[in-house]
Amino acid sequence: MSDESARTTFLQYPSAQAYNKLYQAPPPYNNPTVKGYTLHYLAGLVTTLPLVPYVLWRNAGFGSLRALKELGDVEPRYDPTVIPVSSGHSSYPLEYTKPDPSALRTLPNNTPGRFYTIADYHEAYRSGRLTPRDVVEFLLPLIRRDVGKHTPYTAAFVDSNVELIMAAADASTRRWQEGKPLGVLDGIPFSAKDEVDVKGYKRYVGTTKDYTGGKEVETSWCVKKVEEEGGIMMGKNNMHEMGMDTNGNNPNWGTPLNPYNSQYYPGGSTSGGASAVGSGLVPFAIGSDGGGSIRIPSNYCGLYGLKTSHGRVSVSPLPRSGNTVVINGPIASNMSDLEIYYRVLAQPDPSNLTSRCFAPPKPVTAPRKKVLGICKPWFDRAVPAVQEACQSALQYMTTELGYTIVDIDIPYLHEGQIAHALTILSEVLAEQPDLSILTAPNRVLLKVAQSSTAHDFIIAQKVRHAVMQHLAHLFQKYPGLVIVTPTTPNAGWPIGDGEATFGVTDGNMQVFNMEYVWMANFTGVPCIQFPVGYVDGVKGTGKVPVGMMGHGDWGSEDSLIEFGFDGEAWLNKGYNGGKLRPEAWVDVLEGSEKGRAVENSFQ
Repeated sequence: MSDESARTTFLQYPSAQAYNKLYQAPPPYNNPTVKGYTLHYLAGLVTTLPLVPYVLWRNAGFGSLRALKELGDVEPRYDPTVIPVSSGHSSYPLEYTKPDPSALRTLPNNTPGRFYTIADYHEAYRSGRLTPRDVVEFLLPLIRRDVGKHTPYTAAFVDSNVELIMAAADASTRRWQEGKPLGVLDGIPFSAKDEVDVKGYKRYVGTTKDYTGGKEVETSWCVKKVEEEGGIMMGKNNMHEMGMDTNGNNPNWGTPLNPYNSQYYPGGSTSGGASAVGSGLVPFAIGSDGGGSIRIPSNYCGLYGLKTSHGRVSVSPLPRSGNTVVINGPIASNMSDLEIYYRVLAQPDPSNLTSRCFAPPKPVTAPRKKVLGICKPWFDRAVPAVQEACQSALQYMTTELGYTIVDIDIPYLHEGQIAHALTILSEVLAEQPDLSILTAPNRVLLKVAQSSTAHDFIIAQKVRHAVMQHLAHLFQKYPGLVIVTPTTPNAGWPIGDGEATFGVTDGNMQVFNMEYVWMANFTGVPCIQFPVGYVDGVKGTGKVPVGMMGHGDWGSEDSLIEFGFDGEAWLNKGYNGGKLRPEAWVDVLEGSEKGRAVENSFQ
């Protein structure tokens, strides 16, 4: 055991056990692709004919878990929460320290493809070149739904409460004019996924139903922590309906723009947040991730996303009953901003039984081991263009940054993906039993999921425990290990004809798209995604981003952030051409400055 491991104990850490089960590629997927009027017809059949859902359930492979007789003695694990407790401090959290503006690790201003960062907004406000009100007045016409003329960016948002936004902007402007900003985030615009509660907003979760019931709600902890530091909440972001797919298609509210290529999906389910950040509208968005819902849209939109350890970021007082796979975390355009927002979001919530047990995040100061683990046959499932982009980044890390690569095996990868899907679908059904309000793709998906039994659910939790035990074995065998995979095996997801209006159900693509992301959700480990390159698209204009992920030991977000900075170094120093800025990127600071000049000319 390493010195670092010796200094840390854990609550609920799985017993380390290696499972000798070599990787086997899944059989060819055999799920139908249906869209348009045919999809509505299929939804009617599936929801009315008794045998059809079960046939589709078997066809999707859910019944295959029953063949895992060797897991008979494995105890099911229903909660993947694992909490690191550093020896020498009590179970009470250490004090949170506000981010220091002078300590931001931002890229040089002349870096190709550079997006604006927290530091850029901070300097614009500090110098008096701009005010938070200037920025808000520029952004609102681009994102508001309650005006006659929509823009390509409107679909990223469900609603923007103008009164609240302007009040926050005016308060921040006064603080800056008085020389008393709340901190580095004061006046910085941000947005939050429609899945969380925010006072003054309804919560639709991508549907047409208001889940607040018309009642006033209390702002969720993670949003409140950003607002307390002066962040300006620009609105609720659009999302895939119920978070039940990974492309971001939403016939109810429109499909948000992929800023790199408008003929590609932005990814889901945090589609609106990724679209807004990727378009340059906001430097950061709060997302949630139950099956890649932060990492896939970050990948598709060329961004940085962090799937946090299970239970670390609180959404209280919003209840999340029975959900054992979903977390909340940040999406940002660069690693400096991702780091700062993670530290703000992950403040321990005294009212939340899990969050309050975590210590506040803190930067890594001691030397860290740089060990990357790759399960090669699993890694090689990606298409050649994705493999090539990831391998180039790994080559840079080993030759320039001192990383070593070890070959690893991970058991039950195919079975684990099925078990994860069965689990998340069962938990959504428990919270949303009424399928009539949903669009056709989700009516089909959740009706099929109703064929799962309690027995199937328990087997799935046995698979969860086995994979967690094996990961514990790997993390103890290789201290500091980061398990590396592509983020998705495919380079983006092109939008098909007719899908925008009626939606689409494409089980083969959905399963393939989630080949790698499910493991972090199911086992509770943290995982970071960052862009490593760009490839030509098969339709439309503009490149398609390609991303890579790193999975760390439970509670190791701070080390993963350092890995993310190394990934950012590859893209900006090693990759030919560096980071690309999308054509749909909006120059918010320049636009705000021009708007201010025009306003001043009329005074």
